[in-house]
Amino acid sequence: MEVSLITEGLKFMLLGMTTVFLFLLLLIVVLKIQAKLVQKYFPEKVSTASKPTVGAAASGNKDDSEVIAAITAAITDFRKN
Repeated sequence: MEVSLITEGLKFMLLGMTTVFLFLLLLIVVLKIQAKLVQKYFPEKVSTASKPTVGAAASGNKDDSEVIAAITAAITDFRKN
């Protein structure tokens, strides 16, 4: 009973691809279950961000201008060297 090498190769290929497919399917299922468990027992804490007041927004513009001045000075100094 002689079996062709091509037939044997196709059998091994099918066996290998099926094994990899089943492993990846199992991996996906396990990761989904793990994600549900983590969300159930360790939920993310929701932080409440407060809206900035008018005074904070005005001082924020001052800080931005200082940052822009510092960046401009650093670029100018870098180009000199």
